[in-house]
Amino acid sequence: MKNVGGMERSVRALFGSSLVLLDFFATIQLEFIFLIVGLWGVLTSAFGYCPFNWLMGRNTCSIRYDSAPVEEIVTEPF
Repeated sequence: MKNVGGMERSVRALFGSSLVLLDFFATIQLEFIFLIVGLWGVLTSAFGYCPFNWLMGRNTCSIRYDSAPVEEIVTEPF
């Protein structure tokens, strides 16, 4: 089930990848922080799911998943 959609995914990917790149220029104290936060942004963007969004009850994905079964469409020949 996805809860990260559209614009938020793009922002997470851009922000996360820029932090991972910034990680190469950081000092050793900041390196791990940039790497963890950057990878979190990239991974939640790639998978479209964020556990913190789920905990807060937040869903920005436009696709809704229902548990109801899908009805079959029966077409009759002419």
